[in-house]
Amino acid sequence: MKLSAFWFRRDLRLEDNTALHHALDSGLPVMPIFIFDQNILDELPKDDARVSFIYNTLRSINTKLLEMGSSIHIFRGDPVKIWKELIKNHTIENVFVNRDYELYALERDARIKNLLQKNNIGWHELKDQVIFEKNEVRKEDGKPYTVFTPYKRKWLQQFNPKWSEPLKSIRHEKFYQFNRPSPMLSDIGFRKSPIRVRDYDLSHLDHYPDTRDLPGEDSTSYLGPHLRFGTVSIREVIRQLKPEDEVFLSELIWREFFMQILYHFPDVVTENFNPKYDGITWRNNEKEFERWCQGKTGYPLVDAGMRQLNATGYMHNRVRMVAASFLCKHLLINWRWGEGYFAEKLMDYELSSNNGNWQWAAGTGCDATPWFRVFNPETQQKKFDRDMQYIKRWIPEFGTKNYPEPIVEHQFARNRALVVYKKGIQT
Repeated sequence: MKLSAFWFRRDLRLEDNTALHHALDSGLPVMPIFIFDQNILDELPKDDARVSFIYNTLRSINTKLLEMGSSIHIFRGDPVKIWKELIKNHTIENVFVNRDYELYALERDARIKNLLQKNNIGWHELKDQVIFEKNEVRKEDGKPYTVFTPYKRKWLQQFNPKWSEPLKSIRHEKFYQFNRPSPMLSDIGFRKSPIRVRDYDLSHLDHYPDTRDLPGEDSTSYLGPHLRFGTVSIREVIRQLKPEDEVFLSELIWREFFMQILYHFPDVVTENFNPKYDGITWRNNEKEFERWCQGKTGYPLVDAGMRQLNATGYMHNRVRMVAASFLCKHLLINWRWGEGYFAEKLMDYELSSNNGNWQWAAGTGCDATPWFRVFNPETQQKKFDRDMQYIKRWIPEFGTKNYPEPIVEHQFARNRALVVYKKGIQT
């Protein structure tokens, strides 16, 4: 039987899924596929919360597909080898995917595309995880934006609300009718994580501008992991927004801003966006980095954030800024160390946003906070967690002799950072 294949990646849903929609319109039965990529899995702990979340989401999708007489082909291994097996065992005419923009994904997809083309199989890439991609929002001279505000202005000018209308519902008769047993999580080499991803919640948006910086309120949307893994489409999210939700929309536009930065400037993954900061001499004290990772710096807002991250795979956004600034400027530890730690822990980790925000905090990125701006964690705490709700939630020993003294005195650290940055900046 001739088939079209749809390859689930960062789009773990059946509804409002662009590439799946096109696959179902291809005129051939559609075989859904998911690959647990060993090149990624081999780097992860065996109880990685993101793997558990993907696995549980796939099981949920599979339950719906079974009602339609179909199921997902789930594999673990190297994607190229798995596609070779699929080609050998099935008559696949077309492969449909939603485009991914991270560097490893681009290299992987290039290899798969080349393999398929050698076998006369169509490769169809669609845009799905963003409203605007690559070169779609550019300056008048055709160059990419490197400052957020004008990018946002152009984004809003170009946006057409019709683009966020839902795609038509799926039809069960268009799926390849087969029942393939799903593997156990242990078959993939993992065990269940104690961390659970919360459902996203947009009901707080009426108060978002007033409460988004208050970690004790716990009023954020928890949307990040769902956008990261595509359990909801960006179009569906924007459909739910009201005109007065512009502050929240702005955060979604930041995500696309950093994605186009990564596309145009892929060196940011390992290099400073602004090379004039390449001369900074980082202290990179490993013991101090470990205390930061554990949430034992003696600065309660920083420590509460790190403990929340370690326990839940999430950290409140205001606290992320404070914790990142503290690592780079108070401790003078290279932003790459913090970026790497967040990449290991964050459920909503996206390379472009994580990299962009860390370089923003360090002052080395595009449209970054000025190098001479050093967040005072104590002032931030008094402003945004005045009653210490957040701190007491995550630091049970706060206020006792078991809570550590500050790892460094703020004014000393600030002055030291200013000297080191000023000396290291290359003009």
